[in-house]
Amino acid sequence: MTELVEAPPNIDAALRKRLDAICEEGRAAWYRFDAEVRQDHWHPFVAADYVRVLERLVSLRKPGRRFLEWGSAMGVVTVMADLLGFESYGIELDASLVQVARELAEREGSKARFATGSFIPMGWEWRRRDGDGRLGTIGHGPSGYLELGHALSDFDIVYAYPWKGEEPMMLDLMRAHGHEDARLVLHSTDYGMRVYHRGRIE
Repeated sequence: MTELVEAPPNIDAALRKRLDAICEEGRAAWYRFDAEVRQDHWHPFVAADYVRVLERLVSLRKPGRRFLEWGSAMGVVTVMADLLGFESYGIELDASLVQVARELAEREGSKARFATGSFIPMGWEWRRRDGDGRLGTIGHGPSGYLELGHALSDFDIVYAYPWKGEEPMMLDLMRAHGHEDARLVLHSTDYGMRVYHRGRIE
């Protein structure tokens, strides 16, 4: 975490056009994935509203901020964050999607980095008050932080698109392992876009 300097809230027209094109490409890729993969086999990846996420990223960008996407899938959000000036990383359990994300980053000249694995740090376990430790749609696998070379506490902005009921787990994970001044951005079908700071909605 570094000392931050205020940055202009807007982006220039050329960058906006480039980001809008990535949003369109991401939507088209998602429709293909849904038809070719999810049609026959259930998969937890559902595309976010990329334009809404982009607007939120623009509002949160400041020089020196480090960004992490939990469940980065095809890499659209992580690449957009990089192009906006974040030091940007993504963790995704599905190795085939990580490859797609890396190819997108290469095409866009992005420095975004992706790790194959779980966004859950080693040793952490989720336990609700009723003792239920189920993680919903979140799969199990080796932690991706070692491959990234950063701990969860190294990130200023963490973004995720949780399924119903997964928000409390993500908040607890940030409380346990995130930096105390980091923001958690959750974009869900139930609540829309929420930004949490120190466990509270901003």
